[in-house]
Amino acid sequence: MKAHPVQLTLPMAFHIFGGSLIEKKLGKADLPNRRIAETWEVSDVDGMNASVKNGPLAGKTLRELTLSEPDALVAPGWRGPQFPLLTKFIDGSGMLPVHLHANDDAAQRLEQQPNGKTEAWHILWAAPGATCLAGIKPGISRERIREALLAEEYDSIMQRLPVNAGDTFYIPGGMLHSFGPDTLIYEIEQTSNIQQHAMPWRMEDGSKISPAEREKNIDALMQQLRPELQVEPQPGLLLEESEALTRRLLCAGPYFALERTSFAERYHYAFNSVRIVSNLGAPLHIEMGDERWPLDRAATCVLPASLGEITFSGEGELLIGYLPDLQHEVIAPLEAQGYDRQAISRLGDVWDEKR
Repeated sequence: MKAHPVQLTLPMAFHIFGGSLIEKKLGKADLPNRRIAETWEVSDVDGMNASVKNGPLAGKTLRELTLSEPDALVAPGWRGPQFPLLTKFIDGSGMLPVHLHANDDAAQRLEQQPNGKTEAWHILWAAPGATCLAGIKPGISRERIREALLAEEYDSIMQRLPVNAGDTFYIPGGMLHSFGPDTLIYEIEQTSNIQQHAMPWRMEDGSKISPAEREKNIDALMQQLRPELQVEPQPGLLLEESEALTRRLLCAGPYFALERTSFAERYHYAFNSVRIVSNLGAPLHIEMGDERWPLDRAATCVLPASLGEITFSGEGELLIGYLPDLQHEVIAPLEAQGYDRQAISRLGDVWDEKR
């Protein structure tokens, strides 16, 4: 594999909660003139598989590349049935369904899937007063939860939390959640499209779900629900700060980590596992020796592990997602900055506890 920054085709979802925020707020180019709910920036989900657009690997699917070159693409020694990370921009112009995704155990037991879907949201824009629903209020019985879902009384059982630009929410598999309206997020998650939702309508087109089907959906949701899970919005923790560079770790756990990095002119970046880079600022370039690769505003690319190091050229504002070595890339650097275990634990399942 001749490594280079990989640009992918862009699967999209056109669910009824979407709008035009991805184009208007992010400046993402070449989108169709219709309501867009999600752009799947990096996807190896069945039915939404991305393919390579650029360089000598053009035409290969992300799945083909993952299976044929796991060491070079993902990390030395890594193996898996699919590319491990899924990233999206999500337009919550309307309210998303109240739903959850299974964790690994429930996915394997109940869905016959290799893994669940823990995710995190980084809030890119939110209207004043925007909120989300995430987690169950303490002390509510499962019987009452089911009754409330059937009655669409979501606020009676769920935590409603404020949503502000710059916040990050870590949402483990099994946590009931929704966000919108008037919210734009970047989402990083395990590669999966499994979900159970409680709504009386289909998110694809808003068509009604029959009472019998809806009750069946809610019963399936209740089997996967973990009502003990709680979340609070987090501002992230600084890994590094200077006049020329700011690195903030937004979330971290066994499945992914996400950083937001800004730099003044050039940023030399070294890594040893795959990186997903999304550009929130002006167009810039990725340099490798005498080669230069463009990264446009609101565009995403994959940096294969075997690249090892590159240089970002231009004033930058990036989101960088990756599979972390939790001890060496998360815990030790943050402890060196003076953060204690409690502060670090708020980033997510950093110590791999009770996923």
